Amino acid sequence: MSRQISYRWRLRELMAARRMFTVAELMPHLTERGITLSSSQVHRLVSGTPERLSLPVLATLCNILDCTPADLIATSAQNLPARRAAGEEAPINLAARRPTRVRLTPEG
Repeated sequence: MSRQISYRWRLRELMAARRMFTVAELMPHLTERGITLSSSQVHRLVSGTPERLSLPVLATLCNILDCTPADLIATSAQNLPARRAAGEEAPINLAARRPTRVRLTPEG
């Protein structure tokens, strides 16, 4: 059985819990710790969900927000229905194969 993993990026929520509401408030904290990102990069980090993230940036965000990576990235998993193997026959739907009854009416 396959599992689908999804995640939710919670940076904005954790910033708000620590009364940081703008990118401008986060940038000096990053710079103090040796992370140099442009304001547009930080904005994308805060407003979106990153597909790739360097470990130094993740560690720095955790240090700034006094949290763990698990706090920043909420994960969930769910089971997916089993897929048919190649060549395996699907169950036959007899109702779809049953002919419909013809109704004859006299011509006239």
